Amino acid sequence: MKKFIVVVLALALALSMAACQKEDGGMTTEKGKLKVGMDLQYPPFETFDNDNQPTGISVDVAQGLADELGLELEVVNMDFGSLITALETGRIDIVIASMSITEEREEKVDFTDPYFYFKIIGLMNKEYADKNGLTGESSADDLWAVSDTRFIGIAGQISVSIPKKYGFTVQESADKSAAITEITLGRADVLIISPEVVVDAHNANPDTTVIFWNALDISPIGMAVAEGNAELLEAANDYIAHLNKIDGVYDMLREKYLEVIQEKFGPDATMDFYINEN
Repeated sequence: MKKFIVVVLALALALSMAACQKEDGGMTTEKGKLKVGMDLQYPPFETFDNDNQPTGISVDVAQGLADELGLELEVVNMDFGSLITALETGRIDIVIASMSITEEREEKVDFTDPYFYFKIIGLMNKEYADKNGLTGESSADDLWAVSDTRFIGIAGQISVSIPKKYGFTVQESADKSAAITEITLGRADVLIISPEVVVDAHNANPDTTVIFWNALDISPIGMAVAEGNAELLEAANDYIAHLNKIDGVYDMLREKYLEVIQEKFGPDATMDFYINEN
C-alpha cells in the first residue's frame, strides 16, 4: 500500500512539473501561453497604454507570433538587463524587446533572423557639441575623432558596446533617464541610442542637447530564445520570413504607427526606417 502511494505521489509530481515546463521544443507553454519578455519603457516600441496595458510596436509583433502559434500572448514586463537571465531560468519563452543581435549575447541565447534594423544615433550635450564643432549633420568620423569624448551608456546595451568598440571608456548608467540627465547637466558628452529615445530626450531638453542625426551604427534586431530551443526558434524565423506578405504585420505596423513615426522624424518618415536595413 505504501509503495502504491509513493508511486502515485511521484506520478502526480511529474505531471505537475510537466505542466509548468515546455514540451520537447519549448513551443507549447504552460496553459497554452507564449510568455514574451520586454521592458515597457521604450515607446513607441514597448510601453503602456492609458489603461496600463502593454502596447507598442513590439507588442503587436509579439501578438502576431502568438496568433501564428495558436497561443495566448502574455507580456512579462521587466528591466531590459534581466531579459536574458529570464530566458535562461525559464521565466519567459522569448524576448521581443528591440534587442540588438550582438556576439556577446549570442554566447548566452539563440537569436532569430533580424526583423528590424535600428539606426543608432546620438544625443550630445550642447556645450560639448559647440566646443568641438559638431552638429546634427556631422559625420560619424567627426564624432569618433574627438578623443576626449565622455560617452555614457546603459549597462548591458549597445550604447556601451559601440563606443567601446572605438576605444572609448564609457560611463555606465543603470537606466536611460539617468543617462539623459548626465548629458543635460554636462557631466557626460554623448549617449548613443535608438532614435526615438534621442528625439524624446532632445525635445524635453532643447536648450542643453543636440541630436547627432547620422547613423553611428545599424543594429539588427532579433527575437531571442533560450539556447537549444530549436522548435520555437524555427517557428519565430518562419513568422519573420512572412512578415512582409500582403496585408501582413509590416503593413499593419506601417499604417498603425505612421502618425507616431512622422511626429518624431518628420513628414516623410515611415516604418520602413526600421524595417529596411539601409
